[in-house]
Amino acid sequence: MNWLTNVVRPKIRNILRRETPENLWIKCPDTGQLVFYKDVESNQFVIPGSNYHMRMGAVARLKSIFDNEVWYDIALPEVTADPLKFRDERKYVDRIKDARAKTGLNDAIKVGYGKLEGAAVVIAVQDFDFMGGSLGMAAGEAIVRGLELAVEKKTPFIVFAASGGARMQEGILSLMQLPRTTVAVQMLREAKLPYIVVLTNPTTGGVTASYAMLGDVQIAEPGALIGFAGARVIEQTIREKLPDGFQRAEYLKDHGMVDMVVHRHDLRPTLARLCRLLMRSPAIEPAPKPAPEPIASQAPIASSADAVPAAPHA
Repeated sequence: MNWLTNVVRPKIRNILRRETPENLWIKCPDTGQLVFYKDVESNQFVIPGSNYHMRMGAVARLKSIFDNEVWYDIALPEVTADPLKFRDERKYVDRIKDARAKTGLNDAIKVGYGKLEGAAVVIAVQDFDFMGGSLGMAAGEAIVRGLELAVEKKTPFIVFAASGGARMQEGILSLMQLPRTTVAVQMLREAKLPYIVVLTNPTTGGVTASYAMLGDVQIAEPGALIGFAGARVIEQTIREKLPDGFQRAEYLKDHGMVDMVVHRHDLRPTLARLCRLLMRSPAIEPAPKPAPEPIASQAPIASSADAVPAAPHA
């Protein structure tokens, strides 16, 4: 007999039962160690001990880079939600609704404008939680808008890439974003402004085949999976066994595809230093609570007070 279920009255039973949040503990994918979620969150979603870099949501990423966790959310162009009226096991519009409810984002990419160690910068972050960070029309428009704003404000443009590739539900319209974003990167290059790419885990498919591999400086987080096709597909195609660590950040750095592998705790000062070097600006001590320049027709400023951290990944 279950004493709590069968004997104790319902009101008392509710008092005795303690609700435990589902995300209270995180299991390290590398070592299998269980780690308290708050410890991982306070450590920028890096597992203490193993140094495994968990995936990081768009809002949490922007908070970790901008001065005093303050930035402007850039208003992005509206696009057709379901241009092909696509349906597989579920309607595409239903998948989008679920992804928006899960992440609090309108689509896979969030763009912010603010200060990094006192200097203005535009940052785009791809959130893998939103349908695998897939590149569709809305994401393509976000990248193009961010690059246009960087040219307009004469600032560096930094993109954090995390994607499984192009969004199949949008077909050829998704693939069109590859040349569109490439042209927009060239526009930034013609303006002689820095373009810095941070490759996070994972960055694959059409994103790797477009803007994610066009940076003036290519940075990767430790252990990040980076490539176009998957390792299994490559092995089946070439009929050879791939070397250990193939398509991981450290392997790609050793073979010249990535310029540097930077721990997440060192990303902010590294990006600030690169922006100063590429913009030929002197080092600036960040002022207390700097206010970004107002931008006409943009969304209100976002801060840690109204930003909700993205859900953790096990």
